[in-house]
Amino acid sequence: MHIPDGFISPITYIPAYAASAVLWYIASKKVEIDSQNVSFLATLSALSFVFMMIAIPLPGGTSAHLSGIALLALIFGPWLSFVAASLVLVVEALIFGEGGVTTLGINILAIAFVGSFSSYYVYKVLKRRNETLAIFLAGWVGVNLSAVFIAFLLGIQPIIASIDGKPLFFPFDIKTTTLAIMVPHMLIGLVEGAVTVILYRFLKKNFKVMFDDR
Repeated sequence: MHIPDGFISPITYIPAYAASAVLWYIASKKVEIDSQNVSFLATLSALSFVFMMIAIPLPGGTSAHLSGIALLALIFGPWLSFVAASLVLVVEALIFGEGGVTTLGINILAIAFVGSFSSYYVYKVLKRRNETLAIFLAGWVGVNLSAVFIAFLLGIQPIIASIDGKPLFFPFDIKTTTLAIMVPHMLIGLVEGAVTVILYRFLKKNFKVMFDDR
């Protein structure tokens, strides 16, 4: 899902950096973490890192992968999940070359922000009806809404950055990017949902103190 360098025009990635900076500022005012939960957060962030590094290449140059972000959002809330996932994306981009540096702001918005908040609120809305289904859909929706965001931004590049009809950056239209990105992510979302349910249930059973206030 990470977008590499060279795919996105400055008219898109510069505002994305600005929006990410604003969200980081808001998060710095909102995030609080109990010292006894730091080790859990670090462990789940590391798991998210591993999930995102095991990527399946997609046509056009992006990739598909699990994220583990729904699990972070359900346990720690959306803002702390956003911060943790953002740090994972920064490390992946700067040290491991997973995702571009110019597109880091976009990847943070798509994967960390959209993934965290969509997962969290899907769970909050549905958990009283069926908690297991709510956890599963949190994982599925988080992955797929992030993918929709990526597909849209890639698909508008030929419209907003071209000369004499020739695209300067990503050359495929929204129909093509949506089909290429969403079909595999709808399937990967099933795995993400199942993994989220399994890990959430395991942690809730064995580390109950983490869930006492939720």
